[in-house]
Amino acid sequence: MDILYGINPVVEAAKSQRRSIDYVAIARERADRRVQQVIDACRAAGISVRFVPREELNRLAATANHQGVVAVGRSKRYDDLDDILARRRGEYTFLVLLDGVEDPHNLGAIIRTAESAGADGIVIPERRSANVTGTVAKASAGASESLPIARVTNMARTIEQLKERNVWVVGLDERGEQTYDQVDYKMNCALVLGAEGHGLHELVRKKCDFLVSIPMLGSVPSLNVSVAAGVVLYEIVRQRRQSANPKAK
Repeated sequence: MDILYGINPVVEAAKSQRRSIDYVAIARERADRRVQQVIDACRAAGISVRFVPREELNRLAATANHQGVVAVGRSKRYDDLDDILARRRGEYTFLVLLDGVEDPHNLGAIIRTAESAGADGIVIPERRSANVTGTVAKASAGASESLPIARVTNMARTIEQLKERNVWVVGLDERGEQTYDQVDYKMNCALVLGAEGHGLHELVRKKCDFLVSIPMLGSVPSLNVSVAAGVVLYEIVRQRRQSANPKAK
């Protein structure tokens, strides 16, 4: 049994149908516009809705932070990397590879930012990585249910396969000699982010075409990985918007 909770994650899961949902439980006392959005999305997807006491939702979600909405079903269906590459959203491929991000809140935050920045999808390893759980879905504000996410067995091998498909690979690493804004991102590219506290694995680091860093001007040596992701992702957005519209800032 897999549990998903929160209004946005459940609505997005119902719409995307990337996750098999048996039923959605809603707190009996909730009868407002936002919950009606959940009911409407479930009806459109043919998902059963049950109205239950809030205590039952607390038990199902193992938290009171569920907004009165809990979906019960089976594990999320991950996407195929080839399918993600074939369905790119813009002129250039735009992927985010996560080399062992283990904190579900960091994973959720990165997914949310990547979706907002127009990325085509996320790639995570099968081992030594957080999976897309209810906590991740909640932290992503539902973006994990709409943005394609692939799981791969070997990140270094996946990087090689991407390079064979003319995708340039940019690794974010504190040892990078270039700063993140010195690379021209108007190309098919994948941004690789490392694990919390450890950074990129050495083999993954060696496979990257570019290694870039974020200048740290204070006493703190590094940024949280989800914050660092936002900095670089929106530099990619900025450059590509400026290329499409020279007047864009």
